[in-house]
Amino acid sequence: MAARILVTEDDEALIALLEYNLSHAGFDVTICRNGEEALDTLKDEKPDLLLLDWMLPHVSGIEICRQVRARSDTRDTPVIMLTARGEEEDRIRGLDTGADDYLTKPFSMTELLARVRAVLRRSRPTLAGDIATFGDIILDRETRRVRRGDREVHVGPTEFRLLDCLLQRPGRVYSREQLLDMVWGRDVYVEARTVDVHVGRLRKALNRRGENDPIRTVRAAGYALDETYGTLNATTQRDARDGQATA
Repeated sequence: MAARILVTEDDEALIALLEYNLSHAGFDVTICRNGEEALDTLKDEKPDLLLLDWMLPHVSGIEICRQVRARSDTRDTPVIMLTARGEEEDRIRGLDTGADDYLTKPFSMTELLARVRAVLRRSRPTLAGDIATFGDIILDRETRRVRRGDREVHVGPTEFRLLDCLLQRPGRVYSREQLLDMVWGRDVYVEARTVDVHVGRLRKALNRRGENDPIRTVRAAGYALDETYGTLNATTQRDARDGQATA
């Protein structure tokens, strides 16, 4: 399961960068644009990590952090503060309020992702790894290997990135243009039909005769991982484990 990150930021350009890079790294991202919205969201959702801008409309990031630490259900939720306030006094204030880490703007996305993973390793070790799962499919980003059930799936580098992209949000339909940007890059010219070719190769690698196809083609829209497939296969695996345990 992907770690859930609640990003609270009011700069639209930075929101776009954060959402793109965090999602591309395999995290499940929720965006709030002011402090009140973040506090309302926290009543219904419990993220695995908070990215908080210090200077926010309505309620400041510092006040949100203070309230998060005061509530029993969010007390242990890790917080990383994002702020243009780089003075030592401000950093100390943020950390004293309960922030786990502090990143001064401007910052690189590489550093941000490293900080996020470091904080998650300390607080949520099972979520910090570079492994994505969906049904009986397992993708290991560190070893660049893919498995389906008890067999290894041999995929090329482009098919690996394509599967990684689809695994980030099962059920979400990605257009060919979105997949081109995320898999090949925005600065590379590739025809949209190229996506179809590589989806075909990925399907051929993933699916043996008699196996269900986890990739759903949405006519005139794009491709998605079929949520029903993930649910059914997770249930099948659990039933199999239960059967083995009682045998």
